[in-house]
Amino acid sequence: MTTGIESPKKEVLRLVEKMQKSWNGHDAKAYAESFAEDAEFTTVFGNVNRGRKTIEEGHALVFSKLFKNSALTITETSVRFVKPDIVSVDIKWKMTGATQPDGTPWKERKGLLTWVVVYQNEKWEIVVAHNSELIEPLPGLLSLLEDKR
Repeated sequence: MTTGIESPKKEVLRLVEKMQKSWNGHDAKAYAESFAEDAEFTTVFGNVNRGRKTIEEGHALVFSKLFKNSALTITETSVRFVKPDIVSVDIKWKMTGATQPDGTPWKERKGLLTWVVVYQNEKWEIVVAHNSELIEPLPGLLSLLEDKR
């Protein structure tokens, strides 16, 4: 597999950077460009968008409403090569500036976006994406879990 002069991991990390930049620019077309033509994207709301065009349309809608003033910050990224041409990517994020449907400001949100990225068509493409909202742990839960380690 030839991926140019950059290492495959760096190329995959560039997809993460592009995603953040396009989100913060509220540019649905640029956001969707990194997805395979037949990709699937499961939103934090549980909706499944199938295909790059549908992913773009879904993001254009939320960028014009709930997330039109949002800012996304990547807080942590983990890349694991399953095979030389298949990668699992976990992206922790936080978001500010979102609004609820009634216009009420949404408190800062935190989440985890998980991608399956494949090298195909001479480039790295996202084939599956699952976005999840992370909730604050219940009081005492973390200490309980740490005691079990």
